[in-house]
Amino acid sequence: MAATRKRPEDLRSHRWYGVKDLRSFGHRSRTLQMGFAREDFAGKPVIGIVNTWSDINPCHYHFKQRVEEVKRGIWQAGGFPLELPAITLAEPFQKPTTMMYRNLLAMDTEELLRSYPVDGAVLMGGCDKTTPALIMGATSMNLPAIYMPAGPMLRGNWHGEFLGSGTDSWKYWAELRAGNIDERDWQEVEEGIARSPGHCMVMGTASTMTSVAETLGLALPGAASIPAADANHGRMATACGRRIVDMVWEDLKPRDILTADAFDNAITAIHALSGSTNALIHLIAMAGRAGVALDLERFDALSRTTPVLANIRPAGKFLMEDFYYAGGLRALLAQLRDLLVLGCMTANGKTLGENIESARIYNPEVIRTRENPLSPSGGLAVLRGNLAPDGAVIKPTAAEPHLHKHTGPAVVFKSYDDMNERIDDESLPIDEHSVIVLQHAGPLAAGMPEWGQLPIPKKLLKRGVRDMLRISDARMSGTSYGACVLHVAPEAFVGAPLALVRDGDLIEIDVEARRLHLHVDDAELARRRSEWREPPQKYKRGFGALYAQHVTQADKGCDFDFLEGTAETPEPDIH
Repeated sequence: MAATRKRPEDLRSHRWYGVKDLRSFGHRSRTLQMGFAREDFAGKPVIGIVNTWSDINPCHYHFKQRVEEVKRGIWQAGGFPLELPAITLAEPFQKPTTMMYRNLLAMDTEELLRSYPVDGAVLMGGCDKTTPALIMGATSMNLPAIYMPAGPMLRGNWHGEFLGSGTDSWKYWAELRAGNIDERDWQEVEEGIARSPGHCMVMGTASTMTSVAETLGLALPGAASIPAADANHGRMATACGRRIVDMVWEDLKPRDILTADAFDNAITAIHALSGSTNALIHLIAMAGRAGVALDLERFDALSRTTPVLANIRPAGKFLMEDFYYAGGLRALLAQLRDLLVLGCMTANGKTLGENIESARIYNPEVIRTRENPLSPSGGLAVLRGNLAPDGAVIKPTAAEPHLHKHTGPAVVFKSYDDMNERIDDESLPIDEHSVIVLQHAGPLAAGMPEWGQLPIPKKLLKRGVRDMLRISDARMSGTSYGACVLHVAPEAFVGAPLALVRDGDLIEIDVEARRLHLHVDDAELARRRSEWREPPQKYKRGFGALYAQHVTQADKGCDFDFLEGTAETPEPDIH
């Protein structure tokens, strides 16, 4: 933190508002045009509120109200709020995948903060890729910034049973396909599974990434666990508005907070939460923007020493509303004190250790103690081998244990359409010992959509099979479950080993040994590679073409190669 506070003339916005020239006359007169008085903005920190609200984003549907509460806090603290709408990433609706547009929102955020008279920012997000995108852009711009999480929605309900969005969708879809529930049941599940604003209330990507933001120190302590519909959430929004004004005067910026130790803390939290596999890609990209070198091996090393304490679906039993009542993220982090770097600075001006000092567990079934973990080691494992030279990931806690060590023959699908067409064909030669392989679902081939929870054939569902080993270069929803090996790198589209797998090839997995091996000798793989031909690029114009030219592979975070690192973002010429 800066030793001395800024003066009004030190503010970045002073270049727009405080200079006595014709250009500043225009800035002031146009602000007055909007009904503001000189007293509203003169000599005050201008706070950009990056709002990802949209009519098509149910996770952020309450942001129209929350942005007013953020503004209230900024006014209270003596700042001048400016709402800056940014592109929304609505996970349920945006195709082919929000992953493709994460970098677009990151660019949007960086350029909004760069090009306008902004001294600091409140980042309003929550839905999956929104969180890393906002943080990536704000980190690159490196103005004081605080993250305001959307909060999880309330628990779903069907016939008195709690439902978790995503997780129970997959569960009951399998039961419908197996004939164990009917269309009326399915419609009732549909009507009861999502019943308030907010993001998914399981430990999916949204809850994982908002928890990451808080653990990193970019959100107020306790903020990530509050349900969206709770009155405390509105008060938290106002507190974010108040705090960002002081952060501007203190000049407390993202790169002051996002240290290597802070990222280690975040990785530890991910494992203890049995968080989303998507977090690996996002944290690598976020760390790159902060100048912190982070690779898959760091995730795996911390996984081996971190117990799973959050008993939350899909790996556990409960939902985020229960997690909040049980003490929330602060209580979980307090159980991990000896595994965390407690001296890391956070957005409220205190250290992580100070923020969790008084936290307590109120329900030890929801947040387990170290003496009674859900699993003795972390929720994610990084696999390597000749099938994934640059790594792949699996969530062992969400897979049936007998599939942690397994060898079976491959059943290969060349694309999602190929799989969709043939997976339920009664004549498909497949049983519960087979390994389902999907190719061409990676970043270049398809934008890396959440196809990785590959469907189990209907004929096997009817026999009671609910999990199989499944391998792809896709991602999967953090709400998903099963023995799904994901993010295989390099992807099939670039001619990597995954592209060379054929029906009947034996594939071996050993989670404990972190091994993923294709039992095909090197000479045969070389022969197959010589026959491989590069597929044509899908996008010929627009953002898709830019994406295809510059996106990196999964193990590198899928950021754009020209946005990685900490090269200075130039200030605009305002003359």
